[in-house]
Amino acid sequence: MGNGEWLRAGPAWAKRRAETNRARTIHEAVIPAKAGTTPGKYMRNTHMTTLLESTLQHLEALVSFDTRNPPRAISARGGIFDYLREHLPGFTVEVIDHGAGAVSLYAVRGAPRFLLNVHLDTVPDSPAWSADPHVMRRLDDRVVGLGVCDIKGAAAALLAAAERTTGDAAFLFSSDEEANDPRCIDAFLVRKIPYEAVLVAEPTRARAVLAHRGISAVSMRFAGRAGHASARLAPSDSALHQAVEWGHRALALVAQMEDESFGGLSGLRFNIGRIEGGIKANVIAPQADLRFGFRPLPSMGMDDLLARFRALAEPAPALFDETFRGPSLPSGDPAQAEARRQNAEALARRLGLEIGEAVDFWTEASLFSAAGYTALVYGPGDIAQAHAADEWVALDQLQRYADSILRILGN
Repeated sequence: MGNGEWLRAGPAWAKRRAETNRARTIHEAVIPAKAGTTPGKYMRNTHMTTLLESTLQHLEALVSFDTRNPPRAISARGGIFDYLREHLPGFTVEVIDHGAGAVSLYAVRGAPRFLLNVHLDTVPDSPAWSADPHVMRRLDDRVVGLGVCDIKGAAAALLAAAERTTGDAAFLFSSDEEANDPRCIDAFLVRKIPYEAVLVAEPTRARAVLAHRGISAVSMRFAGRAGHASARLAPSDSALHQAVEWGHRALALVAQMEDESFGGLSGLRFNIGRIEGGIKANVIAPQADLRFGFRPLPSMGMDDLLARFRALAEPAPALFDETFRGPSLPSGDPAQAEARRQNAEALARRLGLEIGEAVDFWTEASLFSAAGYTALVYGPGDIAQAHAADEWVALDQLQRYADSILRILGN
């Protein structure tokens, strides 16, 4: 790639690449020879280190592209999607602009059985960053930059592994995961393209995650009667009082489900995120708005929980609107969910992936599961570093993930 192309790849990319190349020393790991070789002989594991080096070069480029969501100012032409096009030789590539910065790239080589999915958007950076978040920094055992953990590191590894193989492969890159607006995945699922399984990249410490919670976000409105606060109040007069009493009953309901469990997860996660309303201390509040969210187990029915939360309001709420829903992984009724979990476990073992514990955070793998695919979550990095200032991912995590992807594509 020429200097002009590197400049188009990202802000000041050519200068940073030249500086990095001058400072970089590629270390080759020395390991004992395999059984059967001459005693005392050693082999240089250059393949592994060059794979990691290639992953880091791609990651440095991907981090340089501003894909923060919001504002999701991401285009199908130029920028990160042109970079992907240029580094997927031998693939049939389809890029679709779904509007509002939601862009997907679907790349296929041969007749693959598995689909690998990675989102390219990141959360916004915060003032707490100690340096430019779009300039990747290499430290002794990690790299730092916006999106390196969540989850551009996985995207970089896919590119590096694809360059070293010629076999069947299918990638789906998207740019709208961080805003709870899955236009890219929804549009893909409508096409019903057959795959044996889908591996969705999120930070799981390079372990296959087979189950996670669903998620629902709800907006409520309570209506009261404005008046002077010196009057004796009926329970329904103040909209704010209604909201507070509803919250008390909701927390009690959640406590009753504490012992329910599925696949290593237990209880219902619940949070009242915002209550606002009223006018001043001596005026009865005529209106109050409340927003809450909950994260059910795969064995819990989302619609049943919504009905139970709504029924806790006395009187009935003026508004009860579910603003976002993401199914659990695996999806379906309890019997279906367990069967799908077992299928995902068998797949992970067949691919040689270490199986991790179920997680509390939500991923778009559940959307694939709800559409009937066998789906699991698998990616480098720890969720504890995702969305944090000076976000980082460990080099051994990138190495482990890249090696496994190379093995999957090679087979």
